[in-house]
Amino acid sequence: MQKRILPALKQLVLLTGISMILICSAAAQDIHFSQFYEAPLLRNPSLAGIFTGNVRVQAVYRDQWTSVTNAYKTGSLNAEYKMHVGKSNDFLTAAIQLLYDRAGTISWVSTHVLPAINYHKSLSNEKNRYLSLGFMGGLVQRHFDRTKMTTNSQYDGMGDGENFPSPQYSYFDAAVGMSYNTQLNDNPDNNMFVGVAYHHFNHPKNSFYRDQSAEVNPKLVASAGFRFSVTEASYFTVLADYSTQAQFQEIMAGALYGIKLGEDLDKPLYTVHGGAFLRWNDAFVPVIKLDYQPFSVSFSYDINISKLKTSSYGRGGFELGITYAGFNSLDKDNPDLYKLRCPRF
Repeated sequence: MQKRILPALKQLVLLTGISMILICSAAAQDIHFSQFYEAPLLRNPSLAGIFTGNVRVQAVYRDQWTSVTNAYKTGSLNAEYKMHVGKSNDFLTAAIQLLYDRAGTISWVSTHVLPAINYHKSLSNEKNRYLSLGFMGGLVQRHFDRTKMTTNSQYDGMGDGENFPSPQYSYFDAAVGMSYNTQLNDNPDNNMFVGVAYHHFNHPKNSFYRDQSAEVNPKLVASAGFRFSVTEASYFTVLADYSTQAQFQEIMAGALYGIKLGEDLDKPLYTVHGGAFLRWNDAFVPVIKLDYQPFSVSFSYDINISKLKTSSYGRGGFELGITYAGFNSLDKDNPDLYKLRCPRF
């Protein structure tokens, strides 16, 4: 009997320990996606509206580390609407970012509702060249299921031993960002962007115990992207992010190779993308993507290369992304008016 109980207890301790590590990491670091380019507002609010069309809706779902324990299930939904400003080439984008994350055996849940606005200032009448300034801010709520929490005090009949008033709390969060994008030469398909964003600049309080000294650490994110043609029917898209938050740093970069399929290469029936990204010291991420205008579907899978690869058997998590980008019914007959001259990412 004892031989059966000891392995079970060891397994329980291991899974509980890993769950607590994941939960603590989630509290210390922001939520992130391997397909970071499919959630632009989480990178930088000034990346809202950088697409061909005037309406874009993107959804990303991530399921991570299920081979180890009940870890992360994360969903992102962002919507953007782009409007022409006056008689100039300037644009304004109104957007909203919704985010849901559930982690650990105690169902630690974070819900974000973050409206955003971004102004695109044209810097040239001859070439695609814009400077964008964006703001994002809204409500964040966090809670967990207290009935699923187990502590030593419960075995002594003293409840869970915690004295916080409620298993949930809310706070206001805010971010600001700036980006610059430009056409690289006479080919509008060859372009680039760079941007920098500062998240949590309002230092929101982050504590179940209402501890005023516990704050969400500000995060700085630097982003860049390049797109350049290889042939008339193919092109490379290179994307990279660097972020730093408290003692944590993350570098992620990679490339996708796209091939246009169809008789009209200016309006291809399909575009097939394949490539890979690397999250430094953490995961290698192969990606496939299919564009069938105005929709895109992408799939990626994390191959764990970190120190935890032994426990996770090299398995990280998968992500599914779905995007709609196009013109609404009122503007589809006049698309040139709403073609923001910018990188086509």
